[in-house]
Amino acid sequence: MDPSTSSDITLHINGEKHTLPVDHRTTLLDALRERLDMTGTKKGCDQGQCGACTVMIDGRRAVSCLQLAVAAEGREITTIEGVAEGDQLHPVQQAFLDLDGFQCGYCTPGQICSAVAMLEEHAAGWPSAATGDVRPEAGPPPLTPEEIRERMSGNLCRCGAYVSIVEAVSRAANTPTGAAATAKATAGAGNTEEAA
Repeated sequence: MDPSTSSDITLHINGEKHTLPVDHRTTLLDALRERLDMTGTKKGCDQGQCGACTVMIDGRRAVSCLQLAVAAEGREITTIEGVAEGDQLHPVQQAFLDLDGFQCGYCTPGQICSAVAMLEEHAAGWPSAATGDVRPEAGPPPLTPEEIRERMSGNLCRCGAYVSIVEAVSRAANTPTGAAATAKATAGAGNTEEAA
């Protein structure tokens, strides 16, 4: 690679460090899928409009097709592969399975990553366009189906599994372990062992 247009970067993904050379124009999505073989994150529109490539960067939702890999260096990235705790599914993942929150499954990794981060945003009191009372002292609004639909509106499902997706997110939000698991997933795993 031309040294004037490429760099060696270290990405912190799912608690592991990955060092790789990348062209400065490489998106995080392409680095994940094509360079690191993390194919759980899907390429949909490649324009930031469908949400299939949603990952969490420092606990916040991000469409990885619009994020340059070099700009993600040094930040904690969580992909669908890092949401579960070992063999224990995250409550959002379990709710998607239990309530058929998917059909073909292509958008599901992005839907789940978005839902995990969205639940943390909601718990922190962030309002949405559907929130009636946005005053900080009002606290988090009730997580109604309208709130969930608005907060998940950046993730499209071409199969139309929206009813089940809303039910799954609602169930995960109301499980005792849901909030704790969401906080842990969005904080990123602390293990930073060097990975090839």
